[in-house]
Amino acid sequence: MQSEGCIANAALSTYDRIVMLANALIFAAGVFGWTLLEYVIHGVLGHAYRTFVRGLHEVHHRDPRAVFALGAWVPVVVVIGGGWAIFGAAPAVIFLGGVAAGFAGYELIHYRIHFSRPVCALEERLRARHLAHHFSEPDAIFGVTTRLWDVVFGTEPEAGRMRELAMAGNGLAPLAGRSNLGRVLRGGAVAG
Repeated sequence: MQSEGCIANAALSTYDRIVMLANALIFAAGVFGWTLLEYVIHGVLGHAYRTFVRGLHEVHHRDPRAVFALGAWVPVVVVIGGGWAIFGAAPAVIFLGGVAAGFAGYELIHYRIHFSRPVCALEERLRARHLAHHFSEPDAIFGVTTRLWDVVFGTEPEAGRMRELAMAGNGLAPLAGRSNLGRVLRGGAVAG
């Protein structure tokens, strides 16, 4: 017989369920927030203006094997870890966790774009878009994980041009060899 205090018998209160839902929505908002941050880092700081990001990003355009921005993970971990230690599961910390999850997703997608054949239609579209940015439209198509902000800010080429670019990008083979991951982990290149 199970005791009444057993976790399997414990029912969540309505309040607990609302808090869990709110936290999930805050986390999702952080993931969505990442997509705008990605666009700003890549398009504005990496291309439009001469900033500290531009030099790092130019390394990736010269050598697409430099796909990981793992040097950026140190401050991300420090901020989230510090926030968690000081504030616990406060909404801002949960939001930052969502941003970090978006960044992790970006890193994975960006790696797959350059080093793998697409396994689904979404990957195929993302790959074609990003390779079009690299090889044909360096001043447009800044979104790697979504086209949303390119559409909003007018950096998405016209539909006919985008189809033409996608066909060209789909014809490119994935890169062979190693990425910059090993160099980054050993404290070398920090490109992205």
